[in-house]
This record gives sequence, structure tokens and C-alpha cells, in this order.
Amino acid sequence: MTQPNAVTLPTRDEIDDRYKWKLEDLYPTDDVWEEEFAAVRRLVEQFPRFRGQVIASADQLLEAIQAYEEIHRRLEKLYVYARMRSDEDQSVAKYQAMADRAQGLHVQAESAMAFFVPEILNLDETRLEQFFQERPELRLYNFFLQEILRQKPYRRSPEEEEIIAMAGELAQAPANIFSVLNNVEIRFPTIKDEQGREVELSHGRYITLMESQDRRVRRDAFYAMYDTYHKFRHTLAASLNAGVKKEIFFARVRRFSSALEAALYPDHVPVDVYHTLIDTIHQHLPLLHRYMALRKKLLGLDELHMYDLYVPLVGDVEMKIPYETALEMVKEGLQPLGEDYRRVLEEAFQGGWIDVFENRGKRSGAYSWGAYGTHPYVLLNYQENLDNVFTIAHEMGHALHSYYSDRDQPYIYAQYTIFVAEVASTLNEALLMDHLLKTTTDPKRKLYLLNYYLEQFRGTVFRQVKFAEFEKIIHEKAEAGEALTADVLCDVYLNLNKQYYGPAMVVDEPIAMEWARIPHFYSNFYVYKYATGFSAAQAIARHILTEGEPAVNRYLSFLKSGGSDTPINLLKKAGVDMTKPEPVREAMQTFKKLLDELEELGARVATGGDK
Repeated sequence: MTQPNAVTLPTRDEIDDRYKWKLEDLYPTDDVWEEEFAAVRRLVEQFPRFRGQVIASADQLLEAIQAYEEIHRRLEKLYVYARMRSDEDQSVAKYQAMADRAQGLHVQAESAMAFFVPEILNLDETRLEQFFQERPELRLYNFFLQEILRQKPYRRSPEEEEIIAMAGELAQAPANIFSVLNNVEIRFPTIKDEQGREVELSHGRYITLMESQDRRVRRDAFYAMYDTYHKFRHTLAASLNAGVKKEIFFARVRRFSSALEAALYPDHVPVDVYHTLIDTIHQHLPLLHRYMALRKKLLGLDELHMYDLYVPLVGDVEMKIPYETALEMVKEGLQPLGEDYRRVLEEAFQGGWIDVFENRGKRSGAYSWGAYGTHPYVLLNYQENLDNVFTIAHEMGHALHSYYSDRDQPYIYAQYTIFVAEVASTLNEALLMDHLLKTTTDPKRKLYLLNYYLEQFRGTVFRQVKFAEFEKIIHEKAEAGEALTADVLCDVYLNLNKQYYGPAMVVDEPIAMEWARIPHFYSNFYVYKYATGFSAAQAIARHILTEGEPAVNRYLSFLKSGGSDTPINLLKKAGVDMTKPEPVREAMQTFKKLLDELEELGARVATGGDK
């Protein structure tokens, strides 16, 4: 059996059980969940007994940490089960209510445990070492405790901390205002599609329209999008300016030297890593310029415009891939990761980890999630195309990262940070792509694959670093006292586009407004993590494909480490040092290799040398 009839969406009951995840592995019944909910609520209510006693003795500290850990572990499982049940069919109010209750209990728990971290901050190293001597079991929690204690230089007095906390709700205003303006207030005009039908432009339809083979459709969508944003430019600039000033305020209150330093501090990432990433990409911009020139040539255009960026170089390539075939493709692509990885992958495919097909009411998109103590889960809405095959590889990367981390780490260190999260997923995509490029003989399919992969680089490395540089520039301007007006923001953004895309690209004036539609600019210095994660994954994939077992063993050691060390140190286990430019340079070498192949194959196809 493959995908159910897709003419009308099936109900949940109409999906074959083979294609559903087994949430019973979390809780066998909803009644058991209810019993656990009541038990965890009692634990939360009991936690305040530690108030004023957390660091009274080694015994008290150990007991408080273990209680803190247990509450979080069991709360997580309660919420994960309820939310994933709700995601199966979001019209079922029961599970939405259960998820809301679990979230409410989490808020109650955070309030009940609010004294925990401030009391630990009163520890000094001498006393902590004494506690380790008295209760050796406490040494397990050394990294956890050190992560709390490193906040000490940036903490203020209790009264000041209370004021800072009270400002937290106000601090959400810029992002909230942007969200309402962007998603509710701003309405886009209609344009004519390829058949001449009036289509209302929307956020969701924009990229689809930009991929149209009809250049008039692409141009109309581009101008309609940015002309609309231009009408709101002053309000959008005021919103982003407020968001930047908010980050500067909190950085200065915490005594950081800059908003950038404050944003990178939780991940132990030196500011130099951010600068090195931008500098290294600058050195390799000629490769992107070359790709743009090749794109212009292969599309047969006199001028390459910004609205020509997303159209595929090859028209629709028919690749109908049933789910079972997709699983075989992923297994073959990930063979370089060794026998144990393949064993766990097979277990995932056969063991109820994955919810495969779309059904009425099911949450859209894809994700990997789960709770400590049980296997991870993956939600898909599988469609029979190549993009969805890569989605399987991507989400299984996350799932196996969680599997190894949970298996080899105590709960307190099982959760890895966002800085390393995308490494395991994009590495799987890299290995799958390498396999497909080596085994695909049809020249048009190969062109399609090369174009797909080069676009991954453009979107995840070059584009995100351009965003990261924009953030860096506007924060520096604001920190120097300069007002971030619409004209300033547009000028910075337009010049970056000219720098990044090079002489082969006509950088159309409306692209100067693109900053206005990027929600990530309200998540301070976040986007660079996409580029570092992708680059690290490319470098590790290269090592695996060239070195074999030694590189695989390093990589598996990284997967098993969870959050037991700083992100930079964890990646060093895998053989990449993100404090140096080498991983990004290695990723750029892969980009160059793909570009060489596209150039050669494109020339052969154009002259009829490959049919």
C-alpha cells in the first residue's frame, strides 16, 4: 500500500495503522496520562520545601537538583504526548485541552521553582568543591551547575532582576506588532497566473509564484510583494528599530559589551566566530557570482533579475516516489554512517516512530520530537516527490541524534542546543544527495539534483549569512546612536544584495524592502546558526565520505554527547572546529564541486551531448 487516495483527504481512521506512529509507547492510555498528570502536580506542589535550603548542604543540593530534574522530565513527557495526539487531528478538542493543561502545569512548575537558580548563584567554587567531596554523586551535575554559575557576572540585584523580569512582557511588543502587521493587516494585491486567472498574492503563494516558468508571473509577484511592503516601510522600520533597541537595552543591563555578545553567550560562542563566518563567506562570494552567471546562461536570459532567483533551471522533472521506495533511497544514501546507524534507522522505519501520511485535521509540515525515556517520533505529511524524500532524511537525522543522545546521556544533558541541532539533519541530506548524484544517470534528473543542492547552499549559507551581516550592521549602527529609519535599513540591505549576488545580477530596487518580511530579525542573531550548522554538516559529510570509519566514529561520538558540553566542543568531537574558518571553507569546496558539475553537465545538455 502507498499513499491513500489524495483526491479527498482521508480521516484519521482511514489511514492504515502501519503508517501511524505509536504514541502508546509514551502512555498506553489517556487514563494513564491523567494519573501521571496528577502525580506530577503533587511533585510541583512539594518543590517549595527546598526554598532557602537549596545550597544548605551537599545532601540538600543533590536532592533539590534531582527533584528539579524529575519534574522537568515528567512534565516534558506529559506535554509531548498531548501535543502529538492533538497534531494527529487538531479538530479533537480533548487533546488540545490536555496540551493546554500540561502547558499550564509547566507554568505553575516554573513559578514554584523560581527560587532554584537564584539560590545556586550564591554558591562559590570552594563550597561547590567541598560538596563534591561530601557527595561524589553531585559531580554528575558539575556542567549543569557551571552553566548556572557562569550567569553570575551578568546577574543584577534581586530588586533589579524583578524589574528586568517585569520588562519581559513589554519586550515582546516589537515582535508581536510585526506579527500582527505582517500576518493580519498587510494585504497583497491579486496578480494573473500562467493561465491568466486572478490570484491573490500571499506569504504562502509567493515562493510558488516565484518558481513559475512564466517570467511575467515571477516579475508581477515580486513587484506586488515589495511594493506592498514599501507602503508600510516607516511602520515596519519603527517596529524593527524597537526590536533592535530592546536587545541593546537587555545587553547593557546585563553588562555585555554588545547585543551580539549577549546573544552568543548562552552557547559559549565567541563573537569572533560570527565575524569569521561573514569574512569567510566574503572570500567565497566569487563562487556565488559564478553561480549567478551560470544561472543566467542556463535560463537563456539577457539579464538576470532578483525575480529569477527561484525558478528551477530544469522544468518539472517527473519523479513520483512511493513512500516505501523513499525509505529504501534514504537507507542506501545513509549507508556510509555504518551498521549501528542503519540498524536504528530500520528500527525507526518499522517500529512506529513515524506518522507518514496527511489526514483531515493533521498538523501540516514535518518535525522530529519526543520525550526522554522513549524513542523519538517523526511527523510527516508525505507526498510522492523528491523534496519529501529529503524531508525523511532530514527528520531522521534529528530523530537519531535524539535517540543516541537520550540513550547515552542522563536527562539533564540529553537536550542539545539549536547551534548543533541542524548538523545531524543536514548531514543526512548531504549524504543522500551524494548518493543520488553518483547513481542518477538521466542528465535532466541530475541537473535537477545539482540545481536543488546548489539552492540549498544559496538559501542556507549565502542568504543566511547575508541576513546575519545585515543584523550585525544595523545593531552596530543603533549601538552608535544612529536611528534605523526605513531609508537606512533599505540602503544597507540593497548594498548587501549587490555585494552578495555580484555583477551578473540586476539587483532590482524593490529588493531593498526584503528586510521587512523576515521574522527572524526579531529573534536576535539567530539566523547565523543555519549557516554554521549547514557548513559543519557539509564538512563532516566530506570527512565521512573520504575517511570512512574514523570519521563515522567521531560523528557518532558527537551524536551521543547530547548537551553535555558546549556546542563548540561537541562539534570538535565530530572533527570540526567552528572557531576557525576551515569548516566553512570545506563547505565552499563542496559548493564549488557542485558548480563545476552543473557547468559541465549544463553545457553538454545544451549542445545535445547528453540525451
